[in-house]
Amino acid sequence: MELLAAALSAACALDQDGSAGQPGRNAPAAAEETPAGTAEPPPAHPMTADSWRNLIEHIGLLYQEYRDKSTREEIETRRLQDSQTDPEETSPSEETPSEAEPTSTTENKAPPQISLLRNSNSRFNLWQDLPEIQSSGVLSILQPDEIKLQEAMFELVTSEASYYKSLNLLVSHFMENERLKKILHPSEAHILFSNVLDVMAVSERFLLDLEQRVEENIVISDVCDIVYQHTVNHFSVYITYVSNQTYQERAYKQLLQDKPAFREVISQLEQDPKCKGLSFSSFLILPFQRITRLKLLVQNILKKVEEKSDRESTALDAHKELETVVKACNEGVRKMSRTEQMISIQKKLEFKIKSVPIISHSRWLLKQGELQQMNGPKTSRTLRTKKLFREIYLFLFNDLLVICRQIPGDKYQVFDSAPRGLLRVEELEDQGQSLANVFILRLLENADDREASYMLKASSQSEMKRWMISLAPNRRTKFVSFTSRLVDCPQIQCVHPYVAQQPDELSLELADVLNILDKTDDGWIFGERLHDQERGWFPSSIGEEILNPKIRAQNLKECFRVHKSDDSQRRKLGSRNRQ
Repeated sequence: MELLAAALSAACALDQDGSAGQPGRNAPAAAEETPAGTAEPPPAHPMTADSWRNLIEHIGLLYQEYRDKSTREEIETRRLQDSQTDPEETSPSEETPSEAEPTSTTENKAPPQISLLRNSNSRFNLWQDLPEIQSSGVLSILQPDEIKLQEAMFELVTSEASYYKSLNLLVSHFMENERLKKILHPSEAHILFSNVLDVMAVSERFLLDLEQRVEENIVISDVCDIVYQHTVNHFSVYITYVSNQTYQERAYKQLLQDKPAFREVISQLEQDPKCKGLSFSSFLILPFQRITRLKLLVQNILKKVEEKSDRESTALDAHKELETVVKACNEGVRKMSRTEQMISIQKKLEFKIKSVPIISHSRWLLKQGELQQMNGPKTSRTLRTKKLFREIYLFLFNDLLVICRQIPGDKYQVFDSAPRGLLRVEELEDQGQSLANVFILRLLENADDREASYMLKASSQSEMKRWMISLAPNRRTKFVSFTSRLVDCPQIQCVHPYVAQQPDELSLELADVLNILDKTDDGWIFGERLHDQERGWFPSSIGEEILNPKIRAQNLKECFRVHKSDDSQRRKLGSRNRQ
């Protein structure tokens, strides 16, 4: 933390209006704003740089630990809300407690206790735990809702400090290790660590500006304006780092396999007490985890700010810009892996029909796999034959279906194809044992420019539904998406992280909340994640269904609020398209 301490000392020399380094920022006006529900503006209580430095030094958690504790607390809080809140005793208009705070059956005006970073190595992790807060008397002035908002903003600040601490360890402990430098060729080091120095410099600058804001007044005026400015002006470094992830992972695996000396040094460095038992790879993925988590922290602030206020407007702007960066990060990762995948598939295909160019910058694989095609007419004689079905292989892209048969040499002979928009699926109404998990695939216009039908059998009920939804997604959802304003869609929260194994699956983080769009009897769910509307399949065993309709409604309400600016933009675009 020497670099941060030196930068903090420089920050102390700035005027306390905090205007330096903050384009468009009006700090005095923000500090004078009356928080919602207060009788009068709280008195100004600047926090000294020494106090802030003391706080930073006592954040004992590395970011990986912080993130795990934070998300697990969100899970426990939702469990408590789901089990204790009685929907019949609570009026629909009553405010639902925040997902970051346990429900209380008795109303009191004591400061809400939100424990996100508590640990034995830290004396104060919460805004309300700070000595300056305890001695100022502001807790008796502010309403509970404003205290919740202060905690949400303070969490964004302290979590950035924890993140910076982990980044600093990645650089000082791993990247700058002399033994490791001698083992790695400069090109290998470049792929492995990418532009992490740029990422750390951006985090440091961001943290310093957040610190200045906290030092202005212990009642924080806002942080989302700072998030907005840094996202627009500096956070593009995250896109560069995350887009390199595919090459980074491959290089790391190759180095572990090919260079025993590298493997030995990494193992020794990981065992250092500084790392607290965390792996080197957990440090490498920090930037992607942080930019995603930062968006969720802004969402949490947005849920607590006053509606139609300046702080809501600023939070919406910050969230929109973060969403853009996160999407660019995701797209960067996908682009690298998709290009290699399409080249590999192209090499395996042999066309019995007119050749279709597979590789395209706008095409990617959605699902591939083997199905059984029914032979001949559906008669009792056919059903008694042993060769009722034969194997076919499907490659489904975002805009094209290719139907093949596997041939020797790990090749596939293409005998039919169709644009994805001209596919229709139909589940059989009467399924006996022989026709279990069978569905009809119709090609309204196939490779021969005519309609064709295939009766296909999947290996399980979940595999059948997954194929049907992938082939014709807008026609195969049992429940409607939350964006249709459905009030009581079934929901589930993730209690075990999940990494997607197939293109149609969804990787999930702890505490993700999803709408359940469809489910199977053999343990799979098709869901839509509320915070980004990403869809996909995942095992039901990784989640817990949210049973209380009031909590589900509140989750949707919060989601509508977070994305209302996006919804408005989509409606405008739709109106222009119709014209």
